[in-house]
Amino acid sequence: MLAIPRGGVPVAAEAARALEAELDVMVARKLGAPSQPELAIGAVTASGAHYLNEDVLREVGVTPGFLRAITAQAVEEARRQEERLRTGRPPPRVADRVVVLVDDGLATGATMGAAIRSVRQKMPRRIVVGVPVAPPSTCAALRAEADEIIAVEQPEPFLAVGMHYVDFRPVGESEIRELLQSFWPKTEG
Repeated sequence: MLAIPRGGVPVAAEAARALEAELDVMVARKLGAPSQPELAIGAVTASGAHYLNEDVLREVGVTPGFLRAITAQAVEEARRQEERLRTGRPPPRVADRVVVLVDDGLATGATMGAAIRSVRQKMPRRIVVGVPVAPPSTCAALRAEADEIIAVEQPEPFLAVGMHYVDFRPVGESEIRELLQSFWPKTEG
């Protein structure tokens, strides 16, 4: 079981408990447009796997140099954050296993697309994406990447993930570490 940080880790922790599965973390960082950092032109993971929204790239006129620079910065940030969250633990073995990627919701699907591609490099048997809410168009686009997409709600029109939560505050790194550590085997010391 892998999860994407922020709101995704508490959601993934509940899924892991229900499935009696392992829980680990994968950091995917959004790549923002030059003049609109909140507009996702794509996303990358700590492994360098990326997912780009070619339509948005063309629309906002992203230069190759800008894309290289923000990608390198985002990969390094993701790598550092993953190391902090894992507190020295190695990543889980993924080869020939079913991996469930969980997030608190999908909007454009860029970060999930990058996460799927990162996991796919490690040769899992199957990749399942599970989210509470996502637009139907994003689910359809990610079906080309994952083996299965489970989105509990797929509202039309879809405006924002946060609209489907009573409390959508960001989850801090210390809370994420505590949740992850609660799933790790206890060591005798």
